[in-house]
Amino acid sequence: MGEERMKTGLILLAFFFKIGCFTFGGGWSILAQMEQEFVNKKKWITKEELLDLVAVGKSVPGIMITNIGMLFGYQMAGWFGGVCAVIGIVLPSVLILSVITFGYDVVKNNYWCHCALEGIQAAVVPIIGSAALSLGKEVFRSRKGQVICLAVFLLCMITDISNVALVILGVIAAFLGRGVKRHGIS
Repeated sequence: MGEERMKTGLILLAFFFKIGCFTFGGGWSILAQMEQEFVNKKKWITKEELLDLVAVGKSVPGIMITNIGMLFGYQMAGWFGGVCAVIGIVLPSVLILSVITFGYDVVKNNYWCHCALEGIQAAVVPIIGSAALSLGKEVFRSRKGQVICLAVFLLCMITDISNVALVILGVIAAFLGRGVKRHGIS
């Protein structure tokens, strides 16, 4: 393994560990930080590439953000980078939950803990919304992306169709749209 890949892998481990310790709101808020760090600051990937990683990461079994971390890490530093990214994102949760488990009975009805969690929940919503809007800009660049997004959103809101089925429908719609355009039917 090359020295550069090892260095990049360790940078990924540190970054994902840091955001794993201080990010609330799950995968989407982590994506917002990934976008800020790796798209805007370091320019390692584009928004479109990050959106592609999100699409693949959400489409395979497992936890979305660990899937995305593995894919991103692999893209940046091979298998070592992928493993480092996953360890970095998972380790803080394992450590924090291990500590909380031992003291859960003490904190579960604590007024201060309740207030802190209420504040965290309220602050996370705009972070998640910001990430969704920022990454969504890439989808809305094409008319086909806009139509698919609106259709899937409506189906998601008014039916009980599973997320997997909605993703598959989106893929089928994209292929049909490409085939129609390629064959001059549009």
